Amino acid sequence: MPRRLLLPALLVLAICPYFIDLDGSSIWDANEAFYVETPREMMERGDYVYPTFNYEPRINKPVLSYWIVAAFYHAFGVSPGVQRIPIAIGGIVLIAVAFFLARAAAPVGFQRDAGWWAALGLAVSPRLVMFARRIFIDIYISMFMALTLLFFALAERYPHRRRTFLTAMYVSVGLGILTKGPIAALLPGLVFGIYLLWHRELGRIKEMMLPVGTVIVLAIVVPWYAALYIRAGWEPIASFLFGENVARYVEGLGVDADHRGLFWYVPVVFTDSFPLSLMLLPAAAMWLRQRRSGIMDPPSRVRTLLWLWILTVVGFFSLSAGKQDLYVFPIVPAIAALGGVVIARALASDGTAELWPFVRGIAIAAGLIIVAIGGGFFTLFYSRYAIYLLAGSAVVGLAAMIGGAIVAGLAFRRRLAEALVVLVGTLIVVNWLFVLRVLPSFEAYKPAPGLARALEEHAGPNDAIVTYNVALPSLVYYLQRHIEVFYDHGPVLDLLKSRRPLYLMVTADDYERAIQPNVVEPLCRVSSQPTFDMKLKNVLSRRRLPEIWLMTNKCNSR
Repeated sequence: MPRRLLLPALLVLAICPYFIDLDGSSIWDANEAFYVETPREMMERGDYVYPTFNYEPRINKPVLSYWIVAAFYHAFGVSPGVQRIPIAIGGIVLIAVAFFLARAAAPVGFQRDAGWWAALGLAVSPRLVMFARRIFIDIYISMFMALTLLFFALAERYPHRRRTFLTAMYVSVGLGILTKGPIAALLPGLVFGIYLLWHRELGRIKEMMLPVGTVIVLAIVVPWYAALYIRAGWEPIASFLFGENVARYVEGLGVDADHRGLFWYVPVVFTDSFPLSLMLLPAAAMWLRQRRSGIMDPPSRVRTLLWLWILTVVGFFSLSAGKQDLYVFPIVPAIAALGGVVIARALASDGTAELWPFVRGIAIAAGLIIVAIGGGFFTLFYSRYAIYLLAGSAVVGLAAMIGGAIVAGLAFRRRLAEALVVLVGTLIVVNWLFVLRVLPSFEAYKPAPGLARALEEHAGPNDAIVTYNVALPSLVYYLQRHIEVFYDHGPVLDLLKSRRPLYLMVTADDYERAIQPNVVEPLCRVSSQPTFDMKLKNVLSRRRLPEIWLMTNKCNSR
């Protein structure tokens, strides 16, 4: 099949796992529950100004994410799968941004292949596949910030359409602010200012349509904040702006990141955008040669912009006290675009240019990395060393090992184009198998659905439903009632002393250590559910699975 048809066909296959069986798995308690339940409560109350979760105010994020999900709920009904549709669409937009950024950054004659390789390389990234199925807020802020970058790049690349692209850029900024806050304007503004300073063109700020852009952004952002101010005053707005943003950045408020040093994001950059992140090395060499040669054509300026975007975003969050891996996710389309340009240039050279052996070596390394990851996945989740038994992990591990070995072998034999096609093909197969075979296995380690069924069977409408030192926010969605959430055992003991009928969810260790020694009458166990703490250190240490107990003081009524 000709490459002009092969790459789009592979891209279609790579995109399918983003949408397959979206309603086939229960809610992830780590993040997703808030974006499933808050829009449902909005619809239940008929109030789209003041978000609530667990029937309590939730003003720690702006409102656009909830509006988007609510719109899909109105169109298709309320379910986790419906909530996941717009997340998947956000992932596809990021892939499209990578496609157009690569075309803008590629020299004349390389745009088509650069765009397809960038989009395909990002689409097969396992991290994006997983994130785009469950993490709404970070996918959407990444999407709007990436669109802001794209429209600025297009304004630079095609100055005769500058006003159109800058208008779209400011719309993206406004939507980004309404998704996660002022960071959507602060970081792009910092990058674009550095870009103009780099080229000694600060005087061009007057071409950026700042007055018009300010009006566009305010027209998008102000109505909701004004409505919120009328409803609740200045306090929730100030709490979000200064607590959720400034305090989190300066003090790490609400984030356990004490062990994350200045270079913590370096491995994150490479894993978030694998496999195209490996192409950053030849992309850097290409950019340095460009600078030494004094080339200043529009594509080279766009490549400089992409590098400034990556370095500024990573540098900005590297200085923060509250580091989280997804904070730098807006860089992935820029990395993919640079990788796409490198691959297009290397494959067009037929082994004669400097980039070709560089990319060949990276293809060998990528194949070997996939072999190692496949072997590790097989060992950790299928062999006798596994504590988390995941169906399909054997076939996923074997597919990765076989595909990675073929990639390395083809690249070693100087068949670079075939090696790169097999590389993306291997990741397509792995992603399909992961979505269809492995993801369903996680259901055995998600405690909330089983606990919700037990509570629906036993708990009365006036009984207290309590969690102690466990995060189970999806219970609110499954039960559609308020849950008392405590991380200190004192209030739990006070409730027990009041003799109010109560159902308590607590880990076995916490119950035996903090609850049982302090109650006069022992509680009865209604149910127990396994859970998971899928951190690499726990998997490697083969730490036993934590268990959540459902306890009650209604022992005689059972």
